[in-house]
Amino acid sequence: MRNKKLLGALLLVASLTLVASACAEPLALPTVSVGMGKVSKPADVAVVLQIFFLMTVISLAPSLLMMTTSFTRIVVVLSFLRSALGTQQAPSNQIVVGLSLFLTFFIMAPVWQQINTQALQPYKAQTITQEEALKRGVAPVRKFMLSQVREKDLALFLSLSKLPRPRNADDIPTLTLIPAYVVSELKTAFQIGFLVYIPFLVLDMVVASVLMSMGMMMLPPVMISLPFKILLFVLVDGWGLVIGSLVKSFG
Repeated sequence: MRNKKLLGALLLVASLTLVASACAEPLALPTVSVGMGKVSKPADVAVVLQIFFLMTVISLAPSLLMMTTSFTRIVVVLSFLRSALGTQQAPSNQIVVGLSLFLTFFIMAPVWQQINTQALQPYKAQTITQEEALKRGVAPVRKFMLSQVREKDLALFLSLSKLPRPRNADDIPTLTLIPAYVVSELKTAFQIGFLVYIPFLVLDMVVASVLMSMGMMMLPPVMISLPFKILLFVLVDGWGLVIGSLVKSFG
């Protein structure tokens, strides 16, 4: 159980440390050099393995960034909103993902700031050990996920892992908490998406009923309802309501 917690903490902190350091310091172009030679010491083999493991963690960083933050809920809700409007590719996938990323940075900024001040900077100053830095770095992210995860989803993955019943939140392995958090975020996003769909669905039904009563059964209701849905969305300041509700849902 301890190995799972340590592995999960290492993967999580390694990815979030990159984001925290990028937000805390000016962007600088690194220098990279690659060479090949004969290994003469066991320590050299250990360094090679560490580099290989680090490259593996970096390749998993985007997935961890999306799965352990608010990105999942935001991008799913925005996709539901686009489908409810019926605008096909407006806004485009690039805009939806880009807006979701920047909203994620906005929501997760306090968490990443804690990682930077409590773990990254002390470790760079060599005032704490690597194990202590991992422990401090994963704590804010775990606190964020625990504040959003549903107890039912967490209990499901705890039962699937067949681990002893945890005495408190600190005993929950990170590798168990992450999938529970993702499933919980998907459930919340689908609930919000359902509420987003309702007013547009009502408008589609009204337009379809009016067209049928006028005998225009061959005219697609979507062609008539689309301008009214866009007008309704603009008049009620839809973007402000949806984004404001998404941000407040993480409070």
